[in-house]
Amino acid sequence: MYLVQKPFLMSLRVIPDKIHTQLISSCINHLLRGQELKKRLWELEGKSVCINIKDAQTRFHFLIQGGHLKCAPNNISNVTITGNMTDFWQLATQKEDPDTLFFRRSLSIEGETETGVHIKNIMDSLEYDWDAHFDEVLLPPVARVVKHLAYKACSLNEKYQHRSSTSSFSR
Repeated sequence: MYLVQKPFLMSLRVIPDKIHTQLISSCINHLLRGQELKKRLWELEGKSVCINIKDAQTRFHFLIQGGHLKCAPNNISNVTITGNMTDFWQLATQKEDPDTLFFRRSLSIEGETETGVHIKNIMDSLEYDWDAHFDEVLLPPVARVVKHLAYKACSLNEKYQHRSSTSSFSR
């Protein structure tokens, strides 16, 4: 299990699901600003989605309304996506693609077939555009500086990863 997952998993078991759902929906709504994906949420208007994390024994109930995720007022969902924390983590960090997770049955979808397929297709097409996000949430001069710094950080990270993967240690 990844280092970040353990504290998150612990908090899921202690803090009520409704609080987590509100926090996660706020974060996702912020991250969707400037993204093409946000436009696709309108296709799911009025639908509710449950994320069931088995090993945390928790469920998040979201309602898609007005192009945003909201905490669903009841625990009824059109679609339920079930899996363990590790599987959702791999999906969120794009370490594994949704098709592989569903094919291996690490994640499963239950409920309305059409809505479930639509959600899976949206997950398949996830490509996060940081530049568009910065342009949407920051003033233009600040966005330019942040994008430049992000580009530099990515370049340094790639350089470091390349260097560490090509070096060898002699014993």
